[in-house]
Amino acid sequence: MAIKLSAANLPSIGKTLKVPNYAHAELSQGIMHFGVGNFHRAHLAVYLDDLFNKGLNHDWGLVGAGVMPSDEKMRQILVSQDYLTTVVEQDNDLSSAHITAPLIDFIPPADKAAMIARLANPEIRIVSLTITEGGYFIDPATQKFDPKNAHIISDAKNLGAPSTVFGFIVAGLAVRRAGGTPPFTVMSCDNVPHNGVVTRNAVVGLAELADSELAKWISANVAFPNAMVDRITPATGDRERKICAETFGVEDQWPIFCEEFKQWVLEDNFTFGRPDFEKVGVQFVKDVTPFEYMKIRILNGGHAVLAYAAGLLDIHFVHEAMQHPLVHAFFDKVERDEIIPTVPPVPGTNIADYYKLIERRFANPKIGDTIRRLALDGSNRQPKFIVPPMADRLRAGKSIKGLALESALWCRYCFGTTDSGAVIEPNDPSWSRLQKAAHAAKTEPSIWLGMDDIYGEVGKHPEMAKEFTSALNSLWTIGTTATITNYLKS
Repeated sequence: MAIKLSAANLPSIGKTLKVPNYAHAELSQGIMHFGVGNFHRAHLAVYLDDLFNKGLNHDWGLVGAGVMPSDEKMRQILVSQDYLTTVVEQDNDLSSAHITAPLIDFIPPADKAAMIARLANPEIRIVSLTITEGGYFIDPATQKFDPKNAHIISDAKNLGAPSTVFGFIVAGLAVRRAGGTPPFTVMSCDNVPHNGVVTRNAVVGLAELADSELAKWISANVAFPNAMVDRITPATGDRERKICAETFGVEDQWPIFCEEFKQWVLEDNFTFGRPDFEKVGVQFVKDVTPFEYMKIRILNGGHAVLAYAAGLLDIHFVHEAMQHPLVHAFFDKVERDEIIPTVPPVPGTNIADYYKLIERRFANPKIGDTIRRLALDGSNRQPKFIVPPMADRLRAGKSIKGLALESALWCRYCFGTTDSGAVIEPNDPSWSRLQKAAHAAKTEPSIWLGMDDIYGEVGKHPEMAKEFTSALNSLWTIGTTATITNYLKS
């Protein structure tokens, strides 16, 4: 019989699982985090839990926050189980679970005044974010902050009751500036290239619309460290809840399943102090850029290469795609021939060994990561993970045959059916637009490449037009299997 996760039941749970050796009463607030989703609870929250279990940094407890309906759902569940989380780490050869407790409060998304007040509290010294790649109000055409976005304009006019994460951050900083309180650090934990720079542009950009002097103060005083974050963390469903209960004996409404591996490379750039993250494995560097290139191109780009080929072949799990000879061979060839050559040297890292690690992680059968999750939100991910290495190779006069085929597979996937005729349910915030373009591209491929916000100059390049058109026509004429087979022979 599974034991319900709660503070009162920790002694019973602790007979079989590792539980925190600290209590909420021993923690005080230090970090306010927007976006208390699966990745956050498998990454930043775990690093903090490790610190707290060492008896360190108990003044850096987490306060949850968010602006989305899903944030309120998460809040209610976490409140009902005393802010505790079961983290299940699944390596290829073993599985283990432990309970984490770094979260000490969660502000209701509807209580805007409470959120701003907490941001203004001097005990909050870091505001961290996991709001997804699409949450930064980036103009797709320029890949820069979009000050014309309606939500941004609205927040700039009404900082007392904002609706975006950046509106709340600016509102909190405005109160701190007025009261003489040192500003907090704003720390993105999202999988976005140069995430600190992108976050700074959003915060300062919104502030400039509201108060130019405030914007200058933020620019001069607030730190926005860049970071590379990594841990494969699939979505939670009934499968995960059942395993948590039956295998580990804990009834958790939203357990976190993740791989054993985790990595965090971070610039040591903080305005108002930070936890001793280096004591629990965080790597501090002067420049995160090489690590970003490596991870975003090899891992995230690799995910995209797998996703649409496997999706069109009705493959459900990522490890099944890695077991499929054709899909794995496609993944391997594109990585080795076109992606890895665009990755610059990384300090202290052997790229070949890193790629072998990625292969092993993708092949992990216990994670239960799905192809559909990998295929999600291509409109935001392709410009960050696939188009940049294509642009690099085109500038160097190198082949993009495999990456162009990946783009054609994405286009074919967005048509909305697999090769077997099964319906692909909407899987992108811009699904309607993508599906319309994919249908038109069946007879006129240039329409897909004409999405300048995604492809930019790459979409106009003659070599891209040639390779993409050839690949897409082949997918429609002879199907995914034969098209990939022919590519592997090339």
